[in-house]
Amino acid sequence: MSQKRNTKIVATIGPASNSAEMIKELFAAGVNMFRLNFSHGTHEDHKAALGHIRALEKKTGRPIAILADLQGPKLRIGTFKDGKIALKKNQTIRFDLDTKPGDETRVNLPHPEILKVLDKGSQIFLDDGKVRAEVTKKGKDYVEAVIKSGSILSDKKGLNVPGAVIPIPALTDKDKKDLKAALEMGVDWIAQSFVQKPEDVKEAKKLIGGKAALMVKLEKPSAIETLDKILELCDGVMLARGDLGVEIPPEDVPGVQKRVVRQVRAAGKPVVVATQMLESMIANARPTRAEASDVATAVYDGADAVMLSAETASGAYPQKAVEFMDKICRRTETDETYLQMMAGAHPGTLGDPSDAITTAAYYTAQDVEAVCIVTYTMSGSTALRMSRQRPEIPVLCLTPKLEVARRMAVSYAVHAVHAPEIQGEFSGPVPHANRILKAEGIAKKGERFVMTAGVPFGTPGSTNLLRIAEVE
Repeated sequence: MSQKRNTKIVATIGPASNSAEMIKELFAAGVNMFRLNFSHGTHEDHKAALGHIRALEKKTGRPIAILADLQGPKLRIGTFKDGKIALKKNQTIRFDLDTKPGDETRVNLPHPEILKVLDKGSQIFLDDGKVRAEVTKKGKDYVEAVIKSGSILSDKKGLNVPGAVIPIPALTDKDKKDLKAALEMGVDWIAQSFVQKPEDVKEAKKLIGGKAALMVKLEKPSAIETLDKILELCDGVMLARGDLGVEIPPEDVPGVQKRVVRQVRAAGKPVVVATQMLESMIANARPTRAEASDVATAVYDGADAVMLSAETASGAYPQKAVEFMDKICRRTETDETYLQMMAGAHPGTLGDPSDAITTAAYYTAQDVEAVCIVTYTMSGSTALRMSRQRPEIPVLCLTPKLEVARRMAVSYAVHAVHAPEIQGEFSGPVPHANRILKAEGIAKKGERFVMTAGVPFGTPGSTNLLRIAEVE
């Protein structure tokens, strides 16, 4: 078995890593899912990366998940005559729809939708909150604001209006083109950015049409407030703390992270914690102590996966970043406090026989000191139910569907294996599991494993069998 770690690692592909050799090294270092960031690069770039990943998958025989991350309706200001302006605290500046380059007195705001939600007292955050302004006056097609903090503002920086639900589509024309291209490439997951409400998710699900799983990115307070309804519609969640940390006070982010991870885990869906996890490793060969603590905190919270962004996309040490993240995750998972936290936070059952079987399997595995829990699954739901229990031992997910095996690669503790022979004639679940366990290096002769399956065998949604077996 290539991984002895339960928490999964997501790495972003970019100029520093888009080569067959580097992707191979990142995978060897511990990556379980590769992220293609459609905010940058061309479709040809992403297609090349996907080709490298699929070739590696074929060579290693290990399912690898690929995530296409859509840019979403990122709000930006216009340009300036000299490329940037210098600002002073308490100066007044105008935001308007005039497309001419701005200066120290005015800024082009190419989003009339934003003007509709701005009012006297509204906060405007620019460049990830580095520049902050408060609206003092509202006109027909402009607002005036006073600068509260910040000194330099350059072309096309991002803009946030904390607390406001902005009437813009969740999927831009660019997103729709990127989504179509990503699905044609054959990605496993789609990440939807800047979701504000459940209706945004419904639109994405309709366009995806079941061709990939949908991961909703939580970056807006309104999405946090309606998370229950969003969870009913999506297949997974990414807590994108960068934009979220601009929209809400930074001191609120840790508590939100804990609540979101707990809520998504309880729903039996994977949750990824992302953004600035090992940020200093973009330029440095070692992370800071604070960054190591940040990664460990996500693991202590019970996240399915932690993510690297610029660290592997454009950083100087992509492989080392993965190696350090792997070390931090492994060390945290062996900590007694972590084991107590996972054991003390088991979600309740979801209310059907399949969930009752998987919960029983978890406790049975502990009682008989099993080295693995084996799940036979068509859709992946049985493995997801087992994953939400956060077992200390691997969950061997055996499925005849390659797309399911790939999607499961991001779920906690799941070691997915594509087993097409399940749908044909084979030796039966126990002898078959025996062979796979030994081949994957998960168990050896004489060790016990717990198995769940459905009778009649291979029928989706029929998990009703629990068995204790010994590796022969």
